[in-house]
Amino acid sequence: MDSARRRLIALGLAAPMAVALTGCERSAPPPPAFKSIDITGAEYARDFDLPDVDGKRRRLADFKGSLAVVFFGYTQCPDVCPTTMMELAQIKKELGADGARVQGIFISVDPERDTPEVLKAYVGAFSPDFVALRGSAEETAAAAKAFKVFFAKVPGQAAGSYTMDHTAGSYVFDATGRVRLFTRYGMGSDTLKSDLQLLLKG
Repeated sequence: MDSARRRLIALGLAAPMAVALTGCERSAPPPPAFKSIDITGAEYARDFDLPDVDGKRRRLADFKGSLAVVFFGYTQCPDVCPTTMMELAQIKKELGADGARVQGIFISVDPERDTPEVLKAYVGAFSPDFVALRGSAEETAAAAKAFKVFFAKVPGQAAGSYTMDHTAGSYVFDATGRVRLFTRYGMGSDTLKSDLQLLLKG
C-alpha cells in the first residue's frame, strides 16, 4: 500500500473520532446560571478562624454539608445588616425542608460594641440557628482582609458615637466549603433564593 493511500485511510479514521469527541464536548452540562456573581475558584474568601458567642473557635469546615452564607456587619447597622439577615431568614423558611441546609453566619466588624450577649440576641431574632462570630480587633481585620471586605469607623455627631462603613454583600459557600458566589446588597431575596436552590440541587 502506497503512502498516499495510507494517509487517506488515516484521515478517514480520524474524522469519525473527531466527530465523536465533538459530540462528547457538546453533551457536557452547561454551568449553573447563577444570578449572583460567580466567584468559583477565587483565591480569597477561603476560610476564617473566629470565636462564636460562646467562645468556641469556628472555621468554615464546621459548616460542611450546608450552604454557608457569610455576611460581615454590625448590630447597630440601621438598614443593610438587618435587611440582609431578614431576607436570609425568610429564604430559609421559603425553602421548606431544604432551608435547614442553609447556614447564616454573621461576622461582626464592630467587636467594640458587639458583645457576645448582644450578638447572640441579634442573630437569634432572625433565626435561632444563625451563627455570630466576634474576634478581637486584629482577628476581625485579618478575616476582613482574607475576604476582601472593607470596613471603617465613621465618627458621628455626638461625642464618642460612630457608625461603620462596610462591604454590603454576602459570600455563599457550597456544601463542600468551597466559595461559589458573592451577592450584592439590593439584588433582592429572589436572586439569592434562586442561586441557593441551584446549589442545593448540585
